[in-house]
Amino acid sequence: MQRLRITLWLFCATTVAFGQAGVVVGTAQLDQIVSKTQGKRVGLLVNHTAAVGNVHLVDLLTALKIDVKKIFAPEHGFRGTADAGEKISDGKDTKTGIPVISLYGNSRKPKPEHLADIDMVVFDIQDVGVRFYTYISSLHYMMEACAENKKKLLILDRPNPNGFYVDGPILKPDLKSFVGMHPIPIVHGMTVGELAMMINGEGWLDKKLKCDLEVIKVQGYTHAMRYPLAIKPSPNLPNDHAIGLYPSTCLFEGTVLSIGRGTKHPFEVAGHPSLTTLPYQFTPITIEGMAKNPPFENQLCYGIDMRNDSIKAQLSLSYVINMYNAFGDKEKFFNSYFDKLAGTPVLQQQIRQGLSEEAIRASWQPELTAFKELRKKYLLYP
Repeated sequence: MQRLRITLWLFCATTVAFGQAGVVVGTAQLDQIVSKTQGKRVGLLVNHTAAVGNVHLVDLLTALKIDVKKIFAPEHGFRGTADAGEKISDGKDTKTGIPVISLYGNSRKPKPEHLADIDMVVFDIQDVGVRFYTYISSLHYMMEACAENKKKLLILDRPNPNGFYVDGPILKPDLKSFVGMHPIPIVHGMTVGELAMMINGEGWLDKKLKCDLEVIKVQGYTHAMRYPLAIKPSPNLPNDHAIGLYPSTCLFEGTVLSIGRGTKHPFEVAGHPSLTTLPYQFTPITIEGMAKNPPFENQLCYGIDMRNDSIKAQLSLSYVINMYNAFGDKEKFFNSYFDKLAGTPVLQQQIRQGLSEEAIRASWQPELTAFKELRKKYLLYP
């Protein structure tokens, strides 16, 4: 107990300058975590965000002699340095020697042998509240694997930086993919813990399995908060403004345009070499730890700078619509990825038809209203 008290004191001392006053994330509630993991063989689905202050959850649990058997790594890897879409390999954590199993390589779902020597899995990853951000897809597959293999899943919940609104089209079942697994809008307005409860409650796991799930809630959080992140959640979301724009600007990944990968401002700028009438210019380059061989590497792109745009409590379609209208060869503007990101083929059709943003948004409302009603059943926070 003395060791635990000392560790708790050191842990709390490192967190004073981080996060938002009055908000205590799940990982900071170490007494609860220890009581639930002590004497158990534990697997961790975590990345670099599984920390408060400068202390990583892996280091805390191993210091407290919790039996951490393995680490499961999502997209961008355990340390969060891999580029988007880059294959992650199995390996070992260099600091602790704990085996690391990739869930973004040959397999995206843990195999029975991966779970055979553990009693429970702890999930702690900072999400950004957007359907196509793949950490929640890794969560889904872990829930499914835990349900199939009768293992408990403990979620250390964190605030959603885009949790203050709900917006966008609902995913259609035939467009289900790793960048969209659930019939939810682009901006779902839920924490990971709340979404996991919805996945369980609505029978979205394979064969309608139920995961043995527990959530350590965030203290002092409400959905009305604009919560700043102390650690960037992935290499190309470097600041809170980019995170706020991401639900709207990630749609550019489904077009021929650059979304600023290979610059210091990804998801805050967009452009293309052919858009020479637009005033803003940037040249994508390889940036270690952010982007390797980005689209239009070493080519001058012309486009828009969104760094000073205010973040609204809604998904903005104006960026994609305006750039589509400015682009010369409209048949080449969209690529096959756009419908997967949108979750529906209708949005692309509406843009091509010249519908206004207001008209497109109005078409979402019936399904969006129904989702908001469903969401109420699973909310842990006001």
